[in-house]
Amino acid sequence: MKNIINIALVLVLFAGNACTDLDLTPPDQATPDIFFQDETAYEAFIARVYSGLAVTGQNGPAGSADLSSLDEGFSNYLRQYWQLQELTTDEAVIGWGDEGLPELHGHAWTSANQFIRAMYYRIFFQVSMANEFLRESTQDKLDSRGVSAAIQSDVKAYRAEARFLRALSYWHGIDLFGAIPFYTEESSIGSEAPSQASRVEVFNFIESELKAIENDMIAPHANQYGRVDRAGLWMLQAKLYLNAAVYTGTERNSDCVVACKKVIDAGYSLQETYQHLFMTDNNNSNEIIFAIPFDGKNTQTWGGMTYLVHAPIGGNMNDNPEVYGVNGGWAGLRTTSAHVNRFPDETGDIDERAIFYTNGQNIEINTISNFNDGYAVPKYVNVSSEGVPGSDLDHIDTDYPMFRLADAYLMYAEAVLRGGAGGDVATAVGYVNQLRERAYNGTLGNITADDMTLDFILDERGRELYWEAYRRQDLIRYNQYTENGIWPWKGGVKEGKTTMPYLKLFPIPIAEILANPKLSQNTGY
Repeated sequence: MKNIINIALVLVLFAGNACTDLDLTPPDQATPDIFFQDETAYEAFIARVYSGLAVTGQNGPAGSADLSSLDEGFSNYLRQYWQLQELTTDEAVIGWGDEGLPELHGHAWTSANQFIRAMYYRIFFQVSMANEFLRESTQDKLDSRGVSAAIQSDVKAYRAEARFLRALSYWHGIDLFGAIPFYTEESSIGSEAPSQASRVEVFNFIESELKAIENDMIAPHANQYGRVDRAGLWMLQAKLYLNAAVYTGTERNSDCVVACKKVIDAGYSLQETYQHLFMTDNNNSNEIIFAIPFDGKNTQTWGGMTYLVHAPIGGNMNDNPEVYGVNGGWAGLRTTSAHVNRFPDETGDIDERAIFYTNGQNIEINTISNFNDGYAVPKYVNVSSEGVPGSDLDHIDTDYPMFRLADAYLMYAEAVLRGGAGGDVATAVGYVNQLRERAYNGTLGNITADDMTLDFILDERGRELYWEAYRRQDLIRYNQYTENGIWPWKGGVKEGKTTMPYLKLFPIPIAEILANPKLSQNTGY
């Protein structure tokens, strides 16, 4: 089912005036009732909601873009989410000079930043599509259209998945922007701009939604590949609860432990070799719980995995780009010495998670625009675990592992250390050591209970989960993102400096503030 997100959708969609930049004009004027005469349209529609995480329009890498007034490649959901969570931290820098891009690592963004704007619009494009699916798949509409019992059974699961995908985007919304516009399928279409809901209100909605749909989600391992199941829901719950103190001011670590235990007990297992998690056949991994599928022939985009494979390749790496399964690199992404120094060495001979390219590269960054300053990170490649290149040298076959078992282990350990009930330190040490035994190819890296502190867990998350779009969130939870924590070029200076605490939230795009009088801008912008 890697091609599930290639199904096109021709349907009138409504944004409910959530944003000013959503291009929801249908390719034709078919009404929903005509569109849904074909019962397979429900599968096509939910596939299109999923595909919003990966693709940027209806025609491939360019053409019929979902969002107007933005470069289509820049508008990719995964690309922008990754950039906001990684480029603003010690794990990644980029050498390109596109307007607004250098400001991300320098913590100098404004409410006019086009990359922040792209992420904001993507979130509400997803919410709008999920809402419209839910409007068009009610029991009354299914009955009035004479939908067969078999399809109605499928639609029940699709509706739960649409609510999950909406909750996922709303989670991204409160994590990145705080108080955000809020609307559901019950909101009147096109009547007036939506009101702004507080972070706590949206948090409570997400929590209630995930509880409400849990029993309607397909059991772990039982869904089609590329669709979320109940374990993916538990992972989102764990993420929500682990960060609850940031979002609401109240810790929910015991609830995080419960959610993590459900995931851990659901029959997943660690991939034997770490880098195989980031190769073209990672769809076969029993560690990955929820992935965003990519296919070099059928889901072509200049964002997503195409970006994450090509952009870290440059310098001497371009002498042999076929090693990475591509026809050339884009010479953009690297990492800082602060990240490299978390590992026992840079070669990967001790800890195999240290995936760095160092030939011709300087560990320290003197000039961000110079690709040779900073080690390259070919963590994601367009090659299989058996060395077979992907189906296309431009667009990538590797899927993005949004949720995986290793993260559940580390969340369990952190939640226990933060006082979460229902777990214990000895079990947490065992989970962490499973990750380190894989990384060290044995027990050399094993830790004891005395070693397992919160600071250790933050560093271990950096070693295990780097470049997987968690670092900003982790640093904020540890109060190391702005007024504490220094890394190269943070704040726009080589040695790094502390920055203002208001930067823990991104600004609502200025165009939205001007268009919707119900919105208030985040402090500091």
